[in-house]
Amino acid sequence: MKPVIALVGRPNVGKSTLFNRLTRSRDALVADLPGLTRDRHYGEGRVGERPFLVIDTGGFEPVAKDGILHEMAKQTKQAVAEADVVVFIVDGRQGLTPHDKTITDFLRKSGRKVMLVVNKAEGMKYTSVTADFYELGLGDPYVISAAHGDGVHDLVNEALDLAEASRPADEEELLPESAGVKIAIVGRPNVGKSTLVNTLIGEERVIAFDMPGTTRDAIEIPFEREGKPYTLIDTAGIRRRGKVFEAIEKFSVVKTLKSISDANVVLLLLDARQDVSEQDAHIAGFILESGRALVVAVNKWDGLQSHQRDQVKMDLDRKLDFLGFAKTHFISALKGTGIGPLMKSIDSAYAAATAKLSTPRLTRALELAIEKQEPKRKGSVRPKLRYAHQGGMNPPVIVIHGNAVEAITEPYKRYLEKHFRDTFKLVGTPLRIELRSGKNPFDKSRA
Repeated sequence: MKPVIALVGRPNVGKSTLFNRLTRSRDALVADLPGLTRDRHYGEGRVGERPFLVIDTGGFEPVAKDGILHEMAKQTKQAVAEADVVVFIVDGRQGLTPHDKTITDFLRKSGRKVMLVVNKAEGMKYTSVTADFYELGLGDPYVISAAHGDGVHDLVNEALDLAEASRPADEEELLPESAGVKIAIVGRPNVGKSTLVNTLIGEERVIAFDMPGTTRDAIEIPFEREGKPYTLIDTAGIRRRGKVFEAIEKFSVVKTLKSISDANVVLLLLDARQDVSEQDAHIAGFILESGRALVVAVNKWDGLQSHQRDQVKMDLDRKLDFLGFAKTHFISALKGTGIGPLMKSIDSAYAAATAKLSTPRLTRALELAIEKQEPKRKGSVRPKLRYAHQGGMNPPVIVIHGNAVEAITEPYKRYLEKHFRDTFKLVGTPLRIELRSGKNPFDKSRA
């Protein structure tokens, strides 16, 4: 599982600024106002080859008894419970405050690994900016500037080292070893995920009940179908954050996001009797960003009239058009209809995601694409694409080398993606194109 880092501190110390830098996004609102973040916010980060999950939290008031501050404190406490490492952020320009001491007392009792980080330290000497904070008894402070990026890279590497060291040496033995293709079933609450699991394995293995939010944790279930091994992951439904109030249901979100990242194929389950929602699109977007192979299943298809089915298909085409690479199936998990073709698409998506593509075949496909349509000129420059090779799997990454590749337009990149997808029959998996300038390392005649 990916390490989880929680960012904790009093209001306006720079937690969201650091979150945005770690995730290379602008997902968290940032302004010079205390209390802007109220709910927990999850994101993915990576340092080199080391991926991790990071949680942004609101300003922490551990002793708040009621009102919005109490609710924000509950969210932060849950983030601490989920985390492998807590990054406790303080303000280097304001110095130590009684509030910081209160948060320290809570973190010390939590039993989590804590890193004390002094933010907003740009232009300040280490000794002067850290002197007050030794009083907290949390060891040597890390000095950073989240806004400028100073010290952030080293901080994250230290946090990941600490997370790995805090896990038991035999952790791999404690987790069930996955067999075959690992399938995460995700979707909004009450779309029929647990019913589908029970239908696939042929027994009442997980609770299926007509009440949203029955599943609270991610459950791994190995099974076989037609002699092939699989591992199913039945996850708790992801609700829109504003609709979630129970702390225990909040706790399941990070596990669902982890399950998506750890799966080989994600099955996005939708409800045919509900409109495709913004939340469905958000879940699909996270799957796409994670690079996982994807199959879409529309459940509860039985009993719908033909005009209702047409409306559902139009809704899918309009709101999930960015998932054009994925197969869509219309099923009834309760009656078991449509399951056979669904599983075949899962197998195909996995095969596409893990396909090995040779350099000669990729380069030939690139040449054919250019013969059909050359990249447009940008001013007096026309990009020249020379050869392609595979740069990764799950998702497949195709690296194209050439000259003036910075002039390649996004529409042309999409054209190349479609061409490679059609040529190699890569259905059910995202495909990433990387453009690089430089000489051909496979061409020994020019060495």
